[in-house]
Amino acid sequence: MTQSSLPNPSVTESRRASTEPVRVLLVDDNEAMLARAAAVLEPAGYVIVGAVTDGLSALDAAARSRPHVIVLDISMRGMSGLDVAIRLREADPHAAIVFLTVHDEEEFVRAARAVGGLGYVLKPRLVSDLTHAIREARRGRPFVSPLVAPTRAISPS
Repeated sequence: MTQSSLPNPSVTESRRASTEPVRVLLVDDNEAMLARAAAVLEPAGYVIVGAVTDGLSALDAAARSRPHVIVLDISMRGMSGLDVAIRLREADPHAAIVFLTVHDEEEFVRAARAVGGLGYVLKPRLVSDLTHAIREARRGRPFVSPLVAPTRAISPS
């Protein structure tokens, strides 16, 4: 076998990563929302490695399960999803973060992006947008649900 016919390790690793099921950690303080997200993701081939209801549990679950993607609510009791994202990025900068939230204001989108979030999905659009947001996040590309309200202009008085 010549040197040029040997498999390229980086290509082999890339192929393996692309065929490996995507591991997802779900974090939301509403258990019904966790179940709904899992019901959308599992039939699409995603592997749910955990579903937790608070920030501290999210940090622990992420350290144990090493997910590819973390789907994270912004407004949770205790530690906010934005604070959780900061700590998650410090612990594992390779895990993609997709926010799943009710907040449709641009300020929240900017804050989510500032802490490393690639995806921003509005809860009413979970079924139509979540799998797309995860695919884009895995590619390192941003995704924002289209119903995010523009910031209202402040008129001079």
